[in-house]
Order: sequence, then C-alpha cells, then structure tokens
Amino acid sequence: MKRGSDRQGPAESGAAKRVALVQGASRGIGLALVSELLAQGVYSRVYATCREPERAFELAELARSNHALEIMTLDVTAETTLEAAAQTVQSGSGRVDLLINCAGVLHDTTGIQPEKRLADVAAGAMTRAFQVNALGALLVAREFEALLKRGTDARFAAISARVGSIGDNRKGGWYAYRASKAALNMLIRTLAIEWARLPRPVSCFALHPGTVQTDLSLPFRKHLPEGQAVPAEQAAKRLLGTLHGLAPAQSGGFFAYDGTVIEW
Repeated sequence: MKRGSDRQGPAESGAAKRVALVQGASRGIGLALVSELLAQGVYSRVYATCREPERAFELAELARSNHALEIMTLDVTAETTLEAAAQTVQSGSGRVDLLINCAGVLHDTTGIQPEKRLADVAAGAMTRAFQVNALGALLVAREFEALLKRGTDARFAAISARVGSIGDNRKGGWYAYRASKAALNMLIRTLAIEWARLPRPVSCFALHPGTVQTDLSLPFRKHLPEGQAVPAEQAAKRLLGTLHGLAPAQSGGFFAYDGTVIEW
C-alpha cells in the first residue's frame, strides 16, 4: 500500500461501518480482544492478523461463527506481509478506526529468556526484542497510517508493560524486555505528537494490561498472589473499556488497564 495516500476507500461513504484491527491475534490478549470486539458488535469488520494463520485454530473457529472477522497474515519482521495486509484492508474497507498492536516477545523457543543479570545479556535476544516489541509496532503504524487517517476518532494502541517504565523499575533484570518496552513507549509518544498535527488527528496510546494468564506470563506466575493474574477475557474487556474511554487530549500517554497513568 502506498504510504501517506489519502485516496478515498470503499467504506468512506459509510461512516457507521467502523473497522477494527488486532495485530498479534492468534492467542492470549490478542485473541481475547478479537473475541470481545466481535461480541460488542460496535465494529462491522474486525481484522485479525498473526504470523501463521494456518496454525491459529481458535481464531479460525471464531471466523467460522462470525462473518465480521477476517484473518490475515502479518509478521512484523517481514515488511512485505505488512504491505500486503494494509492493501487487503484498503481494498476491503478503506479505513481503520481502531488498531491494537499486541505482538510481543519475552521468551520463546529459540532460547530467549528474561535476563536475571548482566552476564545473561545476549545481542541476538536483545535485537529480537527490539525488533518485535518496539520497531514492529512502529512499522504497523507506518503501513496503516493512511487507513487510520480516514477513520472516525481513529485510535492506535500498543500493548506495552509496566516493566517498561524507567521510573517504576525497582528490581532490575529483564534487560531486553524492559528496554524494548521503554523504546515502544517513546515511539508512541513521538507518534502522538506527529499525528496530533493531522487535519483529522489520530490518537495513540501505550497500554499496560496487567498480569494476564497467557503463555507469555506462564513461567513467572507461580510466585504471584492468588488472583493477581487475570484471564485474557477479563483483560480484554478492561483494556477496551479504558481505550474507548480515553480522550484525544490524552494521546501519547502510558496507561494501565484501569486508566491510571504510569510514569515514564
């Protein structure tokens, strides 16, 4: 898709036909957000993207029962897939009113793990964390900018984390994850300044979902107090409630799931 293009899309004539897109939707918070968006019925079209749709069985099941959902391939480390996904939305809807970037990495099967000490830091893991957690969200924003500019009260949100707060860092460790989420917060803040100058401003926010019962948090939940980790479905409901309740004047902020401001 040609970035920066403002050509009218096919859905421009029907402002009531609101469009949402969730990036990183195959499981966890992303999957729960897609399910909740469909249940709420506010958006006539919901796009869900992930790296391997053919393995996203729960997402496919949602699509079979709800024709408002369309699944697309998108890998933030492969720019051609971003361009193709944006072109699909351009052709099908011509706009995006809400885009939530959920993709992130804390640990994976390649051996990436949160560092407990400086000696654990590995260049490859650090690079991977920045590529997915920070740069990935910015590339998504870049590719879908023209579509967001055609939205109504358009909003772009990225799932960040409280551990990305510099001021709230009390325990140290987790170098790659902390630093990449702090970088994400800076990118969101910078993007908000640019998008505020648009003729039709686009709001953007960094959101902390709390501790959620997902694969990402699984290895670290055993020492948490009972009830601190919430189901993904509950996390999705409160995130959407907070996101829809934020005012455009709060664009560029870093917020917890309950709407409270988190220090940078």
